[in-house]
Amino acid sequence: MIRIREVRIIDDQGEQLGVMATADALALAQERGLDLVEVAPTAVPPVCRILDYGQYKYELQKREREQKKKQKSQTFKEVRLGVKVDVHDLQVKARRAGQFLDHGDRVKVTVRFRGREISHSNLGRDLLMRTAELLAEHGAIERQPLLEGRSMYIVMAPLEKRAEKKTENGDAESSAEAADTIGDAIAAKGPLPQVTTETPAQQGP
Repeated sequence: MIRIREVRIIDDQGEQLGVMATADALALAQERGLDLVEVAPTAVPPVCRILDYGQYKYELQKREREQKKKQKSQTFKEVRLGVKVDVHDLQVKARRAGQFLDHGDRVKVTVRFRGREISHSNLGRDLLMRTAELLAEHGAIERQPLLEGRSMYIVMAPLEKRAEKKTENGDAESSAEAADTIGDAIAAKGPLPQVTTETPAQQGP
């Protein structure tokens, strides 16, 4: 129930009728066989529309469903790697991550360290950067390598416009395929550029 004495009215044709007494606005709505719905309660005076409330409610629900679909259209996917992942598995997972990015999803690529592997976190960083290179045509790094506990990860976001495929990397790809592990592939390609990682302060035991 609208308790304000005066309201600003927009009729069912979208025309502004100006400010009028709430009782007169209700009478006008009833005369047209419609409802008086408050659409901007914080305005001074509040704004009301003369409309079919059932249809109005349906349109609101339809709009909410569309917004939820848009929110779901860009989800967050994760691809996990081990420090000792072999080249074939890396290519398979990179291909999968590329499909996620092409679909419009953001991708978190995570390297998990087992046992003493955590003392060689630089290998995990190199692996993440190599994965990012494999995905360069599908996405860009949104968050640089970050070490959290026994995991290090990057976040990649889809490109707005996919780059054209490059063919000059054929030799590097063939050398990676010939390697047994990603460590061999990294060594074959040479050192990667240094990146700065964010490492949270170590907690006590």
